[in-house]
Amino acid sequence: MSKLKKEFHVAVVGATGLVGRMMLNVLEERNFPVGKLLLFASERSAGTSIRFKGEEHIVRNIASTDFKNIDIALFSAGKTASVNYADVAAKNGCVVIDNGSYWRMNEHVPLVVPEVNPDDLINHHGIIANPNCSTIQLVVALKPVVNNFGLKRIVVSTYQSISGAGQKGIDKLKRELYEGPYTDKTEKHPIAFNTIFHEISDESGFSVEEIKMKNEIRKILALPELKIAVTCVRLPILGGHGESVNIETRKKFTVPGLRKSLKTFPGILIMDNPEKEFFPTVLHSNNTDKVYVGRIRKDDSVDNGAHLWVVADNVRKGAATNAVQIAELVALNNLFDFNKINFGVLEKSN
Repeated sequence: MSKLKKEFHVAVVGATGLVGRMMLNVLEERNFPVGKLLLFASERSAGTSIRFKGEEHIVRNIASTDFKNIDIALFSAGKTASVNYADVAAKNGCVVIDNGSYWRMNEHVPLVVPEVNPDDLINHHGIIANPNCSTIQLVVALKPVVNNFGLKRIVVSTYQSISGAGQKGIDKLKRELYEGPYTDKTEKHPIAFNTIFHEISDESGFSVEEIKMKNEIRKILALPELKIAVTCVRLPILGGHGESVNIETRKKFTVPGLRKSLKTFPGILIMDNPEKEFFPTVLHSNNTDKVYVGRIRKDDSVDNGAHLWVVADNVRKGAATNAVQIAELVALNNLFDFNKINFGVLEKSN
């Protein structure tokens, strides 16, 4: 990021988790101006030592702080932390960037992907939501389509790595690979050598992940009536999400014109020469922050239809990097003076 004269007191909540540790890596890689760093986790993980910029930092119990005198807090500690501590932090003047799902659909909480809707940050009230990992990479690819051709309908199927379930998901896959696919009796389906779905929400038959994506895409793109069909699948791979995306635009386009609009959009890298087997795979995305797009082709089954293949690192761009990018925008634009409101209890916010 651009150098700032001011340094900021930064907290990472959930610092011992997969995304929390990656947030620390990204803060260091991008040279975010951290003056004082405070690390928090649950009582169970408190006391752990984590290195940042060559110094050891002890992780504290989140229950021990009120977040006063902290400028920015990056949350990735699950729903309990989001519910119990994010609002407390905001009321005490701390800007919270929450990676969890709890606040995403609250009307007072902006849901932000910096390349797509940075202006939504302007009127935040202390809590800013980081979208779902699959949503982030998809809206980056969709935004130039919206800008240039309009968007009528999306059909997306996700191919998601088990790291989207955090460290416990990675541990589950490794354990099943080494010990056999049915060693974990707490869940009905193994992930090793398998494909599984996320938790099914209700009698509608849609999973929680599928509902999240539909709601979040509409909010981020400010297209509340956008027609969306989503199927989300987990694969037995450790990192990176792929998405098969079919779009129907409102205006006519050519494939070269569509490719150009994607190529010139911030954060996108085009890999699209299938005859030479040049297309994005999850291995290309691992440990990077780009959204990769390939397999760009016309869909003749509908008017103005196209196919895209979209890939990104779900732990980085799909979580940690996107959160740090939001923090950079907050810092660069000095968005610390915000109107504190009573968010109330949001039992249905997920």
